[in-house]
Amino acid sequence: QLQLVESGGGLVQPGGSLRLSCAASGFTLDGYSIGWFRQAPGNKREGVACISSSDGVMDYAESVRGRAAISRDNAKNTVYLQLNNLKPEDTANYYCAVYSKPLSSFIQALVRYYAGEFEHWGQGTQVTVSS
Repeated sequence: QLQLVESGGGLVQPGGSLRLSCAASGFTLDGYSIGWFRQAPGNKREGVACISSSDGVMDYAESVRGRAAISRDNAKNTVYLQLNNLKPEDTANYYCAVYSKPLSSFIQALVRYYAGEFEHWGQGTQVTVSS
């Protein structure tokens, strides 16, 4: 019954902000590492951010570092991705996924993703940045 549902996307002008949500059901998010990924039409899926299950260490792709913040709300069983100073190149469908072990860095998250060890749920939430 493990399920992740993304929400919070929308149309925003360059320089604007959005807060994306990843709500879990059927399991407790606190015991998992979480990754945010995105995919634009014609592009491969790429990693955006991650937060570890053990110590909560957070890391980000260079493309969003300084503009993104990942966080947990254990009471709501939800993980968030705050996106600030949005750029047209941020336009994509954003997905969250879970990994069963701690993560030490964003690079390690990518390694585990390419190994097929992240689980993706839901249909994503669309972020469109345009003037």
